[in-house]
Order: sequence, then C-alpha cells, then structure tokens
Amino acid sequence: MDIASKLGAATRRLCRELAPLSFGAPVTHVYNPLVHARRPHNAYLRRYGNSTRRVIFLGMNPGPFGMAQTGVPFGDVAMVRDWLEIEERVTRPEVEHPKRPVLGFDCTRSEVSGTRLWGALRDHFKRPEHFFADHFIANYCPLIFIEETGRNRTPDKLPAHEREPLFEACDRHLQRLVRILEPQWVIGIGAFAQTRAEANLTDGPQPPRIGRILHPSPANPHAQKDWGKKAHAELVEQGVCTPRRGRASSRRTSRTR
Repeated sequence: MDIASKLGAATRRLCRELAPLSFGAPVTHVYNPLVHARRPHNAYLRRYGNSTRRVIFLGMNPGPFGMAQTGVPFGDVAMVRDWLEIEERVTRPEVEHPKRPVLGFDCTRSEVSGTRLWGALRDHFKRPEHFFADHFIANYCPLIFIEETGRNRTPDKLPAHEREPLFEACDRHLQRLVRILEPQWVIGIGAFAQTRAEANLTDGPQPPRIGRILHPSPANPHAQKDWGKKAHAELVEQGVCTPRRGRASSRRTSRTR
C-alpha cells in the first residue's frame, strides 16, 4: 500500500472512531468534512500526500469557510481551487446549521486563516509541488462544532466528558499520521496543536522534534500584519528553515528509522 493509500485508510479509521461520539449544548451541529467533503480531501491526499515528509504542520480543527467547504486543512476555496488545483463535488452534512451552509466550491466566503497560510506558501514556494516536496499540512481534529448562534466552538472548549474521548481518537490518528509520513518535525500552528503533539509524539527511539508557529487566525492580534514573515522567522529561529532566501531547505537528511 502506498503512502497516500495509507493516509486514506487512517482517515477512514478515524471517521469510524469518531462516529459514535455525541456532543451537547451549547453545540447544536457537528460537521465532519472527511465525510461530506471526502472527494476533495481524498484528492488532496493522492496529489500531495504521496511520500514521506520532513515537516508536518498541524492545525487545530476546520473552519466553517475553509475545510468545511473544501475538505482541505485551512482550505479557503480560492486557494484550494486556484493554487492547489483541487475542485471536487462536495455533499451536504445530514443535519446542517442554517447559518453555516456547506456550499462546497460555490462558497463565496473567505477563510482568513487559510488565505493567510496558503497565500504565504504560494508567494514563497510559487508552486504547490515545491512546498509539498518536504511538507504536509493536517488538522489534529477533523470535526467542526457549531453553536445555536452559528458560532464556532473549538475542541478545547468542550466539556471534559466530550473532550476526552474525542482527544483519544485524534491522538491515535496523529500517531498513525506520524508513523506513515515519518517527519523530522511536527510544527503546531498555534499553541493547542503544539500541546497535542508534545503529549503524543515524544516517545520512541527517534521522535520528531516539536515546534510552533503563530496561528493565522483573524482572532489573533499578532497575525494581523505580515503573518507569513513572522511565521518564517519563527521557523528559522527553531532551526526548521534556513534563512537563505527564506526557503526551507530542500536537502533531505537521510532517514534511519
């Protein structure tokens, strides 16, 4: 089984493990883009998850106008369609919040975090193949939690009796992801993802190194200006990237694990 197929199998296993979980108020709707947007997500894995990676960037969970619509982490519609060149049919969740419809690639709303992240990568690497030669982007949790008002609720804000089984399933998936892709680095996009990586990936004979970059969320005041430059500076400081030309080193180190 090739690496993209292994990632697809791991994704399906995660969906099976998440299916029995239930969530109560204030959450009224839960979307799983790995189900209703599985076609573009599978296209993402086939095209860009077809070999081991030096660096995995790890987000928290999908946004309502990003991965919820496209099945791609941080997947702002325009970025996924025009830069990643992925556009596949997306279905609707079985129970849909009237204020958060899933329109797939017909969605006209922009996912600010995705625009910043993929836009910075596009400006730096020019072609997605150049970025994915050494890197991959995934989310820790694939579920979107929506309150009655339409507000997004992040996984860390769930009550303990809901959060713990969710995290157990997502932890196992993260460990499987790392076994498949064999990264040297796992970089949390924000503090939450870094914390989950540190909690799950520090054992073993040669675990990946854990780091963090600034989250590109519009709710983060530090991300409002020059997010890409700030994130790159953090990567250079941690030793993930070389400062020369601002590009992550394309030279692969030998893998001995």
